[in-house]
Amino acid sequence: MRVSAGQAEDVASVLRDAAQAEILPRFRRLSAGDIRTKAGPLDLVTEADEAAERRIAAALAARFPQAMILGEEAAAADPTLLDRMAEAELCFIIDPVDGTANFAAGVPLFGVMVAAVRNGETIAGWIHDPMGDDTVIGLRGEGAWVQASDGARHDCRVAPPKPPSEMVGAISWGYMPPERKARVLPRLARLAGTLNFRCAAHEYRLVATGGAHLLVYNRLMPWDHAAGVLIHAEAGGYSAQFDGAAYSPRRHSGGLVCAPDANSHAEAMATLFGDD
Repeated sequence: MRVSAGQAEDVASVLRDAAQAEILPRFRRLSAGDIRTKAGPLDLVTEADEAAERRIAAALAARFPQAMILGEEAAAADPTLLDRMAEAELCFIIDPVDGTANFAAGVPLFGVMVAAVRNGETIAGWIHDPMGDDTVIGLRGEGAWVQASDGARHDCRVAPPKPPSEMVGAISWGYMPPERKARVLPRLARLAGTLNFRCAAHEYRLVATGGAHLLVYNRLMPWDHAAGVLIHAEAGGYSAQFDGAAYSPRRHSGGLVCAPDANSHAEAMATLFGDD
């Protein structure tokens, strides 16, 4: 099975609808009771996350009745869903509000992410920007593009390869174990610049459209990365885990580095993690 361009545009409309109906009306209007913690103080969920996930899940189930639907908030309530996803022939993975901490704080940097995974391989990805009202779409083997609400589109392309000293990267080190932090943090000065949006949706969009070169993540939940890795690859980029293995939404640990090409990836790994 593949996702056609027409189906991809339809899914993008589903995400836009959820953003306009459930997310934007709640932005900067959340009460204290609308924000809760999950696994820890930095792991937030809001009424917008839950309402948007329900709306997206229902719309996808109606369009793809044979597919499993896995939402981040549903998985938080029932962790066994992750195991079921690994066995599903077709699964849609939903991150209803990526960047929830930003959203809850009133920072306009959040997105909606969905990935279609067939037998463990991502075949399509969507990153919708509610504030900009456009969607990055990637289809395996067919490229990646930004599509505006009026249908206008332009192709995505990663930045040209650069040596690490000229790379700008989004480095998410918060979930690294202490020994890895101790190695990586002093080495960030070897890059040209670093950033952290607290929002994988916008970080993946940034590298897929050539605005930065490098992404580094330690925690790999599929709703945060399945769509972005596919879009980055279709924009010409190269990704691999810290051990060199290809990314898989079935694998939830082991870190990830995304770069413009395989050589840039190797150089970034040596710069940030290698022996001096």
